[in-house]
Amino acid sequence: MTTTEARRLVDKLWSYCHVLRDDGVSTIDYVEQLTLLVFLKMAHEAQSRPPMFREQIMPEGTVWEGRGWPELLKNDGAELEAAYTQLLEDLGAQRKGTTFHLIFNGARNRIHDPAKLKRLVKDLIDKENWSGQKTDIKGDAYEELLSRGAEDIKSGAGQYFTPRPLIQAIIDCVRPTPDDTITDPASGTGGFLLAAAEYILNEYGNRLTPEQRKHLSSGGIWGTELVRNTARLAAMNLFLHGIGQPTGPTLIHDRDALISPPTKRASLVLANPPFGKKSSITVYGDDGSAAREAIAYERRDFWVTTTNKQLNFVQHIASLLEIHGRAAVVVPDNVLFEGGAGETIRRRLLKEYDVHTLLRLPTGIFYAGGVKANVLFFERKPARPEKAWTEKLWVYDFRTAQHFTLKQNPLTRAHLEDFVQCYRPDEDRSKRVETERFKGYTYEELIARDKANLDITWLRDPSLDDADNLPAPEVLAAEIVEDLQAALEEFAAIAETLQQTRGEGPTEEEAAPAAD
Repeated sequence: MTTTEARRLVDKLWSYCHVLRDDGVSTIDYVEQLTLLVFLKMAHEAQSRPPMFREQIMPEGTVWEGRGWPELLKNDGAELEAAYTQLLEDLGAQRKGTTFHLIFNGARNRIHDPAKLKRLVKDLIDKENWSGQKTDIKGDAYEELLSRGAEDIKSGAGQYFTPRPLIQAIIDCVRPTPDDTITDPASGTGGFLLAAAEYILNEYGNRLTPEQRKHLSSGGIWGTELVRNTARLAAMNLFLHGIGQPTGPTLIHDRDALISPPTKRASLVLANPPFGKKSSITVYGDDGSAAREAIAYERRDFWVTTTNKQLNFVQHIASLLEIHGRAAVVVPDNVLFEGGAGETIRRRLLKEYDVHTLLRLPTGIFYAGGVKANVLFFERKPARPEKAWTEKLWVYDFRTAQHFTLKQNPLTRAHLEDFVQCYRPDEDRSKRVETERFKGYTYEELIARDKANLDITWLRDPSLDDADNLPAPEVLAAEIVEDLQAALEEFAAIAETLQQTRGEGPTEEEAAPAAD
């Protein structure tokens, strides 16, 4: 849905990424630098308006007069690099707890060739009137830049980017409302939060009250992101789409979402948590050697204590929901079948929550390789010890006989339309109808399965029986790579478990997160 003007803006800015890559600036670092520079340009444009229309973005005080964008324009060479570096340091110390502080605190200059920095400032950014651009143009352009950055697999940028067609289909199922409180505890670059806000604005438009608009822009939508640089991108993404204020409280919190129970609950949780199985930190010894130490989050609101990060996020999201709140969470296959803590969590979730829909996703749609994932939809219910809340889990198999790649055959929103129709967002779930790909399983059937295993399949891929139905060679190659990567991750997890059993401690390198 990117407009022609947004596409022009993206092409203009992206053209310079290839030049900087030769200097060791990764695509995600380039997008980060664009974030900082565009924010400074917009702050300068705001200060240039007549007093009655002026918006205060830069810190107050005469010390900032002539600083910011003007000092970048007037300097050259080593003076420009020094001015930019000092400016980032000074701005990062301002207004703690605000969007402004999150964007600039800890920011660093990644472009160390002054001539190239000057060209980026003067020729690519200064010639655009960012404040004059419509919100959808600025926002769409930034989203497109994030998408292109995610394609750089070597930089690991794709781990924070959930496919937008998948996000849109999920949003079309859960139908956010203006009165919802919406959060993502692993927000990545903010894709879920942004899609929820855009859905509300598009669906309700002029019917939104001033109170509802204020609710959306000043705290009704918020996220948490562990990686500071990614949190910076998410905050800018929301800001360019008109969500949040530079001087207002930050809507993205850069911290570990799992470290403590939630202080604020939500009526809607949307998330694609990290795919790495083990939560861990790096511990340095007296001799300077480094080792990985597993984290078991001991929280009273958790059903079980485990170092499995994926299972901990499921528990956290369950706790994060208010009564009658609903969630849509991307989970890898192991969450559906793993024993021990996994079984305990599944049985508690099925009994105490209404776990009503499971979408099995195909391979080849995530930038992070080796991912076999699903979307689990559930709702929190009040305590009812005498009867389980889950009556029937509906499983949609979108994996069997579906073959996608990121380039030759990418996932589109149209591919998920049948699932959305089967989901029946506007109707009672009792009216759902079974199809070839969509089947319901009762609570009794689910808990009778070994370990309450939700890894349910019933379709067979025709290509397994008929060579004439084989996918294209490039699709087969991509699927083989996915399977091998997934198998390596599973073997690594088994090896780590065996080492822990022998008392040798964990050695696993955490798999890349796939959050949005």
